[in-house]
Amino acid sequence: MEFNTIKIYSTFRSPFENSPRSDDDNSPFRKPLSLWPGMYHSPVTAALWETRTKIFERLLDSPKEAPPQTELLTKTPSQSRTTILYNFSTDYILREQYRDPWNEVRIGKLLEDLDALASTISVKHCSDHDSMTRPLLLVTASVDKMVLKKTISVDADLKMAGEVIWVGFSSIDVQLEVTQLASDGSETVALTANFIFVARDSKTGKAAAVNRLAPQTETETLVYEEADARSKLRKLKLAERQGVESIDKTRVDTLLAEARIFSDMPALANRDSILLKDTRLENSLICQPQQRNIHGRIFGGFLMHRAFELAFSTAYTFAGFMPFFLEVDHVDFRRPVDVGNFLRFKSCVLYTEFEHAEQPLINVEVVAHVTRPEMRSSEVSNTFYFTFTIRPEAKANSNGVRIRKVVPATEEEARRILERMDAESLESTETVEFKRR
Repeated sequence: MEFNTIKIYSTFRSPFENSPRSDDDNSPFRKPLSLWPGMYHSPVTAALWETRTKIFERLLDSPKEAPPQTELLTKTPSQSRTTILYNFSTDYILREQYRDPWNEVRIGKLLEDLDALASTISVKHCSDHDSMTRPLLLVTASVDKMVLKKTISVDADLKMAGEVIWVGFSSIDVQLEVTQLASDGSETVALTANFIFVARDSKTGKAAAVNRLAPQTETETLVYEEADARSKLRKLKLAERQGVESIDKTRVDTLLAEARIFSDMPALANRDSILLKDTRLENSLICQPQQRNIHGRIFGGFLMHRAFELAFSTAYTFAGFMPFFLEVDHVDFRRPVDVGNFLRFKSCVLYTEFEHAEQPLINVEVVAHVTRPEMRSSEVSNTFYFTFTIRPEAKANSNGVRIRKVVPATEEEARRILERMDAESLESTETVEFKRR
């Protein structure tokens, strides 16, 4: 007796299926499928990447020695503005794809979509609409700041929108907003984020000039000026830190003093404290082709997704209560990650804050390492900083929340904590200065 055979077919259709075949290609597709790896990602990411392939197809259609863009265009923020609507209230399948165990939107999955949307917006701004020139390649340089302002329900429609708000020589600042839509038509901003992209020549790999930006409205002009001031202030503060010893040795010794009790007199150590090394979690993976973007590299949104879920687990096991995500601090993408790389994510609770008793903060660091066993090497690709607190319902259902103080055991750990605290202090100073403008 034979078992019934269930044949599985992809529910995704390639955008190149109806394209005419090329003379030297026996496949049914005119364009290589590598330009459309979105079938393995979220529906939103897939749709955005399909839109972008129309621009990147020119890389294949253009002559091998196609010239770069020679004349920069001047564009407005509205020309790059792109909006995505999640019809959660009516599309049950889409809702299920984004639902987490608490009937809220999966933040990790949303991070993928945010990165894909920001990249698409950058591509729209940099396009010169000339099929005879080679388009620029755009790389995520950093996430400037991402703040969750309210919980995001999966039962109500969601809108994600963004536009270019500032450009430098080869850098682009994209501002995004995620808005929850109520049944009465009202909208509430649930999340804000800024992504920084840098442009590279697709042939030489060198920095390339991007189209200029001309704000049109009073609001656009104000946002542009604030972004410009942020960029200048960050460069100034960086130069100041490089000119002096960034971390005072006395501060390091003060942090390490409590750790010595854990090693020398463990029975007398403060039970409200815990060593940093005892908060660590780790996971690893081999980067698969399904996780690549349209440039063949591992999708930055995928890295953020995996880092967030490890950070969430770290905060959960540390606090003993369900954590509530607040923000992603500044993230630098130091080096690309390729298909086939062995990637290790290492997390720890870096420090905790108790300034507001009702909302203790848990600061989690996740470091992504690209490891090459055959070369005996390991390099840091990304460092992520996430901030969590405790869900109000968790506090209400407990007899009291006990969040421990994290103590470094080594000088290197102490310096990491102080550097992060100083960076947070700098970001707070920038915010105050902008509000005074």
